Amino acid sequence: MKHLVEVEKGCEGVDGRPSVGPAYRSVFAADGFPSPKASLESCWDIFRLSVETNPKNPMLGRRQIIDGKAGEYVWMTYEEVYDIVIKVGASMRTCGVSKGGRCGIYGANCPEWIISMEACNAHGIYCVPLYDTLGSGAVDFITCHAEIEIAIVEEKKISELLKTFPTTTRFLKTIVSFGKVTTEQRQEVEKYGLSFYTWDEFVLRGENQQFNLPVKTKDDICTIMYTSGTTGDPKGVMMSNESILALIAGVDRHLECINEKMDSSDVYMSYLPLAHIFDRALEELFIYNGGSIGFWRGDVKLLFEDIKMLKPTFFCAVPRVLDRIYSGMQEKISSGGFLKKTLFNFAFEYKLRNMKRGFKHEEAAPYFDKLIFSKIKEAMGGKVKLLLCGAAPLAPHVEEFLRVVMCCHVLQGYGLTETCAGSFVNQPNDMAMLGTVGPPVPNIDVRLESVPEMGYDAMSVIPCGEICIRGKTLFSGYYKREDLTKEVLINGWFHTGDIGQWQPDGCLKIIDRRKNIFKLSQGEYVAVENLENIYGLAPTVDMIWIYGNSFKSYLVAVVNPNQESLEKWAQQNGEKGDYSDICANSKAKEYILEELAKVAKSNKLKGFEYIKAVHLDPLPFDMERNLLTPTFKKRRPQLLNYYQSIVDDLYASTK
Repeated sequence: MKHLVEVEKGCEGVDGRPSVGPAYRSVFAADGFPSPKASLESCWDIFRLSVETNPKNPMLGRRQIIDGKAGEYVWMTYEEVYDIVIKVGASMRTCGVSKGGRCGIYGANCPEWIISMEACNAHGIYCVPLYDTLGSGAVDFITCHAEIEIAIVEEKKISELLKTFPTTTRFLKTIVSFGKVTTEQRQEVEKYGLSFYTWDEFVLRGENQQFNLPVKTKDDICTIMYTSGTTGDPKGVMMSNESILALIAGVDRHLECINEKMDSSDVYMSYLPLAHIFDRALEELFIYNGGSIGFWRGDVKLLFEDIKMLKPTFFCAVPRVLDRIYSGMQEKISSGGFLKKTLFNFAFEYKLRNMKRGFKHEEAAPYFDKLIFSKIKEAMGGKVKLLLCGAAPLAPHVEEFLRVVMCCHVLQGYGLTETCAGSFVNQPNDMAMLGTVGPPVPNIDVRLESVPEMGYDAMSVIPCGEICIRGKTLFSGYYKREDLTKEVLINGWFHTGDIGQWQPDGCLKIIDRRKNIFKLSQGEYVAVENLENIYGLAPTVDMIWIYGNSFKSYLVAVVNPNQESLEKWAQQNGEKGDYSDICANSKAKEYILEELAKVAKSNKLKGFEYIKAVHLDPLPFDMERNLLTPTFKKRRPQLLNYYQSIVDDLYASTK
């Protein structure tokens, strides 16, 4: 496997444990994992050293609003940010929050978020992101579970925080607004004996205060990030300084080896939630390299307008954002007229063919890049060098399309909060990696562990099994949940719960999820996530949730159809009504079932893996109904609860 080196042999199972495959690491770490710079002991040092190296470089920027209209980005330099960070940190100390204390940050990405985070880093205070998309009661739960003493909050989230009173006032002593505070809000907060500050008041409070910064070590906890999971209360993932430093060292080595090393001229668009490790780790990486971070305005409809103005060099996304880009482009191509459509398709196929033959993306079709594809790149500001996708799987056809048309590297990665985000990532100009998450980043060891009950064997010719990761990027445990920590951290190996398959070249393909299995009445096990990935290939399907009752012998599903495809079918077949009416149409359900059956047949699914009945929901699965996690994974218990009556009807109708 050309992208991997073996560091340990595999072994058969002992003492009831399953067999494990060999442990591998990236060829970029064949001589050992890269170490952080000797001067780096904590996340504070990342920022402090960048201020020393790049004091005048623009660090944090937001669009200037004049008469209600957004203008150019206005920037604070590294040294200007440092001055405010010192004041905010001093203010935290005057409020009684010191090393090991907890600071909650609640709100959309903005300069104040990063400044508050760096103030926490300076004084060894645990930064605890708060976010309501974890479900109702999550802010209340996290505040109390983490024993948060001070909360720094976006203006429009203040009312949400106040709803947690009086429960959270056992711990909360101070609230700071990113911006202003109303008289009513101040009165409500002070009624419970808490202090309440506007951002300007809080900065001013620390202006003439002097505090020595405490000594911070690599083992110190830097942040507690609560993950959604799919069941139960959120889990507090404790990340140490060392895990973030190790992540940065590995990613920096990886980028250097693929000739894409960052520097202080790079620009990043901050819009993915800082409350998640994916964006937090990336922004730490940019700060480490002295780059510039521009913030969006918080409105998804205006995101691409912000991108065009910022002109980022690196852009990171989750599949849902890239799916929208893909759908928008497809629509534009289809409506562009026969000549334009024919020319685009010819150019696309020509460039794709050359890329598959091994040409670099910039060499595959330079004429068509200039004539056609550069216009697409201009929509992203024109300077994007690397587009990285993570958090959930990106459909191979979307990845292939974007690799051709974006005129930049489009890479897919994989990681978890517990592994400090990026653990695997594709490499540029290698089309064989499509549909995989690439080889590991050069800071971890990886092995597969057999899952006999699902038929996955880590020692087979095509090794498959649960992905297990070892290295310094791993989390320090779940806060106040040693029992859960012991379940997933065994002998230094973190068990991800995801099922992977090694490819011949050493890339990893995610094929399933360990816990998402159920048994049908005839005793057959169904790996539901794998089936959803397969059925999701149907062009008529945007999203699908499959369910199997253990007292039944077959599967049913709820489908979010592709609106354009379904409306086109209705038009061709004389079916009237709006989109919701079409979804309720029995003939439309039969049509979708036929399309799903075609996919099942072409992928050689077994008879019990065929879907026998469907419900078409015109409303996409969403976080508002608690059906998806913030990283767009399905909440299966919640989906069953929400669609229980529909599932019952589907089974009743197919007796």
